Amino acid sequence: MSALPVRPNHRRNRARRLAIGAAVVVVVAGMNGPAMWRFGSEQYHEYKINRPEYKAANGHWDFLDIPSKYKINSIHASLLHTGKVLLIAGSGNNQKNFDANKFESVLWDPATNDFKMIPTPKDMFCSGHTQLPDGRLLVAGGTKRYEKLKGDTTKAGGLMVVHNEDPDKPMTLPAGTMFTGKKNGKTFESKDPVLVEKAKKIFDPVTGVFLRTEPGLGRIYVEADKSGKKYETGTEDNYRVQGMKGADARNVYGIAQKLALDKKDFQGIKDAFEFDPVAEKYIKVDPMNEARWYPTLTTLEDGKVLALSGLDEIGQIVPGKDEIYDPETKEWEYTGIIRKFPTYPAIFLMDNGKLFYSGSNAGYGPADVGRKPGIWDLETNKFQNIPGLSDADTMETSATVMLPPAQDQRFMVIGGGGVGESEKSSEKSRLVDLKEDKPEFKDGAALDKGTRYPSASLMPDDTVLVTGGAEDYRGRGGSNILEARMYDPKSGEYTRVADPEVGRNYHSGSLLLPDGRVMIFGSDSLYADKANTKPGVFEQRIEIYTPPYLFRDSKPELTDGPKRIKRGGSGTFTTKDAASLKSAKLLRPSAVTHVTDVEQRSIDLDMEKTADGIKVTVPKKRALVPAGWYMLFVTDDKGTPSEGVWVEVP
Repeated sequence: MSALPVRPNHRRNRARRLAIGAAVVVVVAGMNGPAMWRFGSEQYHEYKINRPEYKAANGHWDFLDIPSKYKINSIHASLLHTGKVLLIAGSGNNQKNFDANKFESVLWDPATNDFKMIPTPKDMFCSGHTQLPDGRLLVAGGTKRYEKLKGDTTKAGGLMVVHNEDPDKPMTLPAGTMFTGKKNGKTFESKDPVLVEKAKKIFDPVTGVFLRTEPGLGRIYVEADKSGKKYETGTEDNYRVQGMKGADARNVYGIAQKLALDKKDFQGIKDAFEFDPVAEKYIKVDPMNEARWYPTLTTLEDGKVLALSGLDEIGQIVPGKDEIYDPETKEWEYTGIIRKFPTYPAIFLMDNGKLFYSGSNAGYGPADVGRKPGIWDLETNKFQNIPGLSDADTMETSATVMLPPAQDQRFMVIGGGGVGESEKSSEKSRLVDLKEDKPEFKDGAALDKGTRYPSASLMPDDTVLVTGGAEDYRGRGGSNILEARMYDPKSGEYTRVADPEVGRNYHSGSLLLPDGRVMIFGSDSLYADKANTKPGVFEQRIEIYTPPYLFRDSKPELTDGPKRIKRGGSGTFTTKDAASLKSAKLLRPSAVTHVTDVEQRSIDLDMEKTADGIKVTVPKKRALVPAGWYMLFVTDDKGTPSEGVWVEVP
């Protein structure tokens, strides 16, 4: 039997099949190359950032595991002396939540990762808050009404100033009071109640002769009772109060300028509360004299709290009527002086009792009023301008920190942007030494990119973690910056560390936890895509940064010591290896919002080594060490810090 004949084209066909197969592989690889490369890059990145040596050099970011029912639009965060973190959303910049009276706060325990919903009595969105001497948290102001952009406003409205010419009695007008124009004949309705003080009789101080009567005034927001452009007014008019008769009708009236369909800004509330960290609830206290949305609260030398700026109950910037809260009486009192600032001005207490305004702010208010940085003497109302800003027009949404140690009185202003929705952003860090005879700003180390909304947290090893931010307004154009850096005040340089996974811009912030980690929260992007075609979604995820020092083999530990140390007094703490300790410091816990945290300060302590521990002494200056709760950290000769131990300074 003969063998089967060999096909002469077999090898040629096989070669052709192999060539076609190879071509298909090349085409498929070409089509999917970017995806395959990305997949490979992502896998390698995950491998790299989880290597022990990488963590030891750069730290590591992890997502906080938050059960879905506790995820809120965190606008504000404060570390309490119980070690827990209070996250406040209020309505969370969400009109639907506001309309439904859905106001939220969550308490998180970093030690156990337990969460608890806290009943929230008012819309604390864009309130101000600060630590009180007894460890409670003062929260004041918030949202009374959401803004309406031009085009969304259907009813003409604006400010009505109500006059009362009766010197014998004040007058309260309820919400829903109708005002009708004398000339234009148009009717407007008040949206809230208003108290109009009685008129004041003015006499000649020398002769005692009666001169005139100054009417009492009340400010109220009014809207037309019907929709449409035809109900707008173009000029000032006098308005009678419907339903009033006789002398009241003659004595009480309204005066309004233009009432139109223009953009209507957010409006503030007067309400104030103390949050009790032990009872874990809000306690209502005396309301402020002025309604405030976007105010700043700053603790003063005597433990009282200064409230300033914000938008009032009709959406206008509070006209410099600053007021002070007394934690003992739970009451507010005007300072009696006038000083105008934009909303959320960064106002820090100096060690001489004066106040430092860095120029950082959140922006609402005139572009040319109260934006110059300087030193403010609250007693005399004198203001010393500090020159040297090389980009003074990009201070909005910048971050300011008092560099460690607080005794040096050196401040750094980081990044920032132009006023309003400007595309401008700054990569600069500006430094100022307030102990100089003539302090002025000087440019320091720069970031890689212009950065609005950077978060800055003081670390227990005397560095500053700077993370997050965006190149453009509210992350517009996909401009969130996924970078983090450590700033060393001694060298004046930034060092790149591990990058976060989530972009952070408007309504974001960071704070130091007692164990030395840092949490970063929030972000309210205007758009969800680079092309700016999809509306943004509030970022509810929280990331935790574990710094390089927590990946070292060992760290110092304080095992026992006093819970309270008087200013100028000392306390002795036991530790396992006192010989290795190099320094001790107090860090004031954070109360942060919109990347602004005027509470942060790191205070060096005199430290003396004992047989079984250390003896630390708190500085005497009350303005340097305001009364309250602090975290005590010690560091060893390698710069590794301990966990924070809570100490009260009365």
